[in-house]
Amino acid sequence: MLSESEGYDLLKGYGVPVPSYRIVMTPHDAADAAETIGFPVVMKIISPQIVHKSDAGGVVVGVGSREAAVAAFEKIITGAKKYNNDAEITGVIVEQQAEPGLELIIGGKTDPAFGKVITFGMGGTLVELMKDITLRIMPLDEGTIRQMIQEIDGYPLIKGYRGMKPKDEEALVSTLMSVNRFFLESENVAEFDINPLRLYENGALAVDARVIVSDKPVHEVKEERPPVPMEYFNPRSIAVVGASQDSNKMGYAVMHNLLHFPGQLYPVNNKRSEIQGLKAYPSISAIQAPVDLAVITVPAIHVPRVIEECGTKGVPMVIIITAGFKEMGEHGKALEDRIVSIARSHGVRIIGPNCLGMIIPPRGIDTTYVHQSPRPGNIAFISQSGAIINTVVDMSLAKNIGFSAVISVGNQADLDFLDYIRFVGKDEKTKAIILYIEQITDGKAFMEVAAEVAKCKPIIAIKSGSSTRGQAAASSHTGSLSGSYEVYMEAFRNAGIIAVHTLTGAFLAAQMLAHRKRYPKGKRAVVITNAGGFAVLSSDYAERYGIEMVDLPSEVIDELNEFLPEFWNKGNPIDLLGDASEKRFEKTFAVLARHPELWDMAFIVGFPNLVLTSEQLARQILKFSASTENRLVATLLGGDSMNVGREMLKEHDIPSFDELDYTYRVVGRVLWQKFRVKAPGLL
Repeated sequence: MLSESEGYDLLKGYGVPVPSYRIVMTPHDAADAAETIGFPVVMKIISPQIVHKSDAGGVVVGVGSREAAVAAFEKIITGAKKYNNDAEITGVIVEQQAEPGLELIIGGKTDPAFGKVITFGMGGTLVELMKDITLRIMPLDEGTIRQMIQEIDGYPLIKGYRGMKPKDEEALVSTLMSVNRFFLESENVAEFDINPLRLYENGALAVDARVIVSDKPVHEVKEERPPVPMEYFNPRSIAVVGASQDSNKMGYAVMHNLLHFPGQLYPVNNKRSEIQGLKAYPSISAIQAPVDLAVITVPAIHVPRVIEECGTKGVPMVIIITAGFKEMGEHGKALEDRIVSIARSHGVRIIGPNCLGMIIPPRGIDTTYVHQSPRPGNIAFISQSGAIINTVVDMSLAKNIGFSAVISVGNQADLDFLDYIRFVGKDEKTKAIILYIEQITDGKAFMEVAAEVAKCKPIIAIKSGSSTRGQAAASSHTGSLSGSYEVYMEAFRNAGIIAVHTLTGAFLAAQMLAHRKRYPKGKRAVVITNAGGFAVLSSDYAERYGIEMVDLPSEVIDELNEFLPEFWNKGNPIDLLGDASEKRFEKTFAVLARHPELWDMAFIVGFPNLVLTSEQLARQILKFSASTENRLVATLLGGDSMNVGREMLKEHDIPSFDELDYTYRVVGRVLWQKFRVKAPGLL
């Protein structure tokens, strides 16, 4: 960690305003320095081992005379030695005491996945308690910096609150721009804090600076790998190395799930001539025909030999189900490095190792050991956890959810999330993508690839690791405030990925966004329902999740008055009352279709009743959808009696929710990603 004076000098070189200061080693020098700078001054301990100076009694403010400077010096030294007798004390800094002002924090850290990150928010001693901060992945432009300033909860204090004069927002923008340039150009700076940065009606001052540097540049160049051809994921022939007749072995389950593969299937087992009704081969090389994909289930120690055989045979891609590699420690990592080296020497691509494998339901491919293969559909699920894939596949069968692809990434020794996202991004069967992520290695490349794919297909992600349990103590305020999880959330939002917290939420979002009108054009909504209670709840949920309920203009109310009962509520939500017929819904939808400029999305909420069947309501929703380019979101509340309508909507890619809170929560999460709404709620 640089001394405070070194930090000041570094920041000052980039135009960041810092206090006047001097470093002293004796009480007499402290008195001289204070007099030269001008009273009052602040005096602080300088020690690499004392990070939080106040905790060590190493800060004295309001020093107003020579005598006070001498006393402050002695107090600081005594307190520091008492706090940590082994601490190296390199001096005391005497600096200009800043006038009171609005205390802010500007910080930076280097995330292992995404690189340098800037944090901004309300600062001072309560910064970790208040946690009113925002962050961005660098580099930043002026527009992004202004957006950061305006989105913290404390922004009214900058703008001027309840008679308070506004602070110098332009000076703040300028300071953040200077800090952005400093962090971007300082390759050895790993982390820093300016806390507080005091903002005044005119100007700003960096009162305290903490800068942590590395011996080497904090920049890692990632190795570029050739892209994976699409045909690798559509093999015409598959060999299972380690195929078994024993139902207790992995090779049996993988082989069993591939029996319905429409191409050529080759069991490889050097002890049997037949496996599960098919001729078995003693080795890959014994197969006379070409092999497009090899699935490896033999013990880890034998995998290098199998990879060598695959390379000699000309197998373009292998899936290594086997565990026992880098997840097991250094010995396993060495074995994994060895198989990667062999594969690269032959141009063989690897899925895994330590993975569940790959399922492409529309093509009859299932290289996994799931209990039952999932149905074909339009959602791709890519996961860093095999257990979650097992769970999701089982759940999908009960809920009639189909997949275009299910991929377990495993250790990502070769192919990684980037390759799989590229594949499903180009796959015509895939309409939405769900990711379960534990860790990304090349965050910048991930953002680039995901952002490109997200332009045409929605990506929803669950990121594990949001808890702070077990994290090491941070060396700066910034480190404690902007943890890895928060950086992932910002990266997702940057790349156009919708972040969710639950599997249920992920699939609800994917089903909604698989529709051709994926995203609402804005936040403005109308609600049409025949249930007064759900109309009130809709207003509550909309406000909670950042959805803007529009006011209906008088001309629209006049049009609705022509056919709605005299005692309808004449507002939004539009309550058509419990006796609403199919015709009443049809006419209401027609009015809204004539005024698409007033709203961005329409929530239609129905419930079981004898006047209107779910089939009738679904028919009118489909007609409404055909008459507008705006987004429709349906909620058919109730039990099985609403299933006919739900199925009708599903056939036309209009998902229908069966729980009202989830309806608004899903849309709120989408708006969080698209429009940075304040209260997206958990999903």
